[in-house]
Amino acid sequence: MGCDVFTVSTDTEFVHLAWKRSEKELANVQFQMAADPTGAVSKQYGVYDDGSGLALRGTFIISPAGVLMNSEVNFYNMGRNVDELMRKFKANLYLAKKPDEGCPSKWKDEGDKTLRPGPEMVGKVHEALNG
Repeated sequence: MGCDVFTVSTDTEFVHLAWKRSEKELANVQFQMAADPTGAVSKQYGVYDDGSGLALRGTFIISPAGVLMNSEVNFYNMGRNVDELMRKFKANLYLAKKPDEGCPSKWKDEGDKTLRPGPEMVGKVHEALNG
């Protein structure tokens, strides 16, 4: 889809290697796993927890121009859903081409119903999506 995917955590590269070797869910991971043991990157993105020295689970979609398009922060015990991340990624690609439209929560792919935000839409989203 024309993007770079990588993870960053406060674990060291050796912890990442151990996880990848022993955790079957990570066996086929193809993206880079970056180490941030000092928390420098985590602090820049506002997900560093000073109390634990760990990073919360942040997901960020950044445009090629370096603009933050989407962010989500979860606590340590909340996993992320790749399907939802891909939906958001595709929605951001779509909205980059059509910035006057809005992708509702059930939007999944180009061709799905979009909205045109404006004062006339207030209180009428359901009708616009189902009308």
